[in-house]
Amino acid sequence: MKRLVRLVIHHLGNVLRFFQLSFLRASGASIGENTMISLGAKIDVRRGKITIGDNCLITHGCYILSHDGAAHVIDSSDDGTGFVTIGNNVFIGVNTVVMRNVTIGDHAIIGAGSVVNKDVPTGAIAAGNPIKIIKELDKPYRDLPKKHISVK
Repeated sequence: MKRLVRLVIHHLGNVLRFFQLSFLRASGASIGENTMISLGAKIDVRRGKITIGDNCLITHGCYILSHDGAAHVIDSSDDGTGFVTIGNNVFIGVNTVVMRNVTIGDHAIIGAGSVVNKDVPTGAIAAGNPIKIIKELDKPYRDLPKKHISVK
């Protein structure tokens, strides 16, 4: 019985993720193949542009913001809109905040609880508030299998 309940919950989660990704794409976000976004993540698509590459994993509690309301208070010519670009094969840890006008390069790993307020280069491991580069991964980077996630 336990196994049946877990199986039903798993399939229900997949259905909910399908609707979540469909909503985000319909709202203007560009999301690549085999990317999984936790149901507990918040992707702000009201203003600005968000692009997420292939084979990414965005975990629970993450906030990805393409705007900054405070920017207009500081500079009246800044409407607060911006962009977020996340490359391919990126992992973003639990409770991370990605601010506007940031690019995260391919094969990057962002540690849990980080605040990404500046660009993260390709192949970097970064963490902290504010974000700091901890280590650069050796090349060549290992690509993930093409079908590691069943939700599209």
